[in-house]
Amino acid sequence: REQAQKLMHISNFYYSEPQADLVEKLSELSGMSKIFLSNSGSEAVEGAIKLARKWGHSRQRSGPILTMSNAFHGRTITTVSMGMDKYSEGYAPLAPGFEQVVLNDIESLERKFKLNPVAIILEPIQGSGGLQVVSREFMDAIATLCKKHETLLVIDEVQTGIARTGRMWGYQHYDVDPDIIVSAKALGGGFPISTVAAKESVASVMTHGSHGSTFGGNPLACAAALASLRAVVDEDLVQQAKEKGRWLKSKLEKEAQSNPSITDVRGNGLMLGIELAFEGRSVVNAMLEQGVLSNCTQGNVIRLVPPLVIEQQELRILFNVLIESIQVSTNN
Repeated sequence: REQAQKLMHISNFYYSEPQADLVEKLSELSGMSKIFLSNSGSEAVEGAIKLARKWGHSRQRSGPILTMSNAFHGRTITTVSMGMDKYSEGYAPLAPGFEQVVLNDIESLERKFKLNPVAIILEPIQGSGGLQVVSREFMDAIATLCKKHETLLVIDEVQTGIARTGRMWGYQHYDVDPDIIVSAKALGGGFPISTVAAKESVASVMTHGSHGSTFGGNPLACAAALASLRAVVDEDLVQQAKEKGRWLKSKLEKEAQSNPSITDVRGNGLMLGIELAFEGRSVVNAMLEQGVLSNCTQGNVIRLVPPLVIEQQELRILFNVLIESIQVSTNN
């Protein structure tokens, strides 16, 4: 509110104090020395792809960028070309230059690396792809192959970032060192903003005028994001998400042992997927009738991404309503 009374937008020809403060905070939290600010997850992924390709061209490399099966990186022509077919249907011709790897299939990964890829991009947990979690073995293989082939590792943290998985960034559950991190959604605490964070050795290929965004990094968005990040840190929401998620996942896993309607429980922190033995839309509707919001992805996976500030009593309500709604759906 204070920033809106002062200055909401200026040309990107100029710096602003909120922008400088946010970039400093993001650099501290990501370990990256270069930050580009934009408005949405799709725009940030586009920026990361441009950066990866420009880096590749600077090294006379023209290999593809590897993506994952059932990935979701946005809704622009480029980003729908990178993931699930259902999001690209009807938009051909799609953007070229991408090769898809079967998630958690190391043989598929090794085959695609024979194409000498410039970069590989993946989500630590596939938010729209059924809450599939990248296995530790698969991520280790990626790290090894990226080092061997000098391939950039790009982590899409649009859904998994900002404390959601019980770490500030989802990739921190693994022993990897990304070259580029993409963030959005929770970053602004409800206000549109996104970022591409990169190592100096990668970002240095972007010269003046190589990329831009009219509204990216405007003072109002930066002030909102900085306030949000400070709240996440000051209120220790990373640890809260870890503990609350552990409690909820444990309850769900215990329920699954005796409930044949639940075939799997996966995820980290407060980003959990409950795979059902039947189509899940009726469960979502039944939960909504009791005032609890949820989502269904991939037809039969209930996606739970409650607010990081959810109270323990509210978590109990969430659990009870979910189980009751599953029972109601199976009885019908």
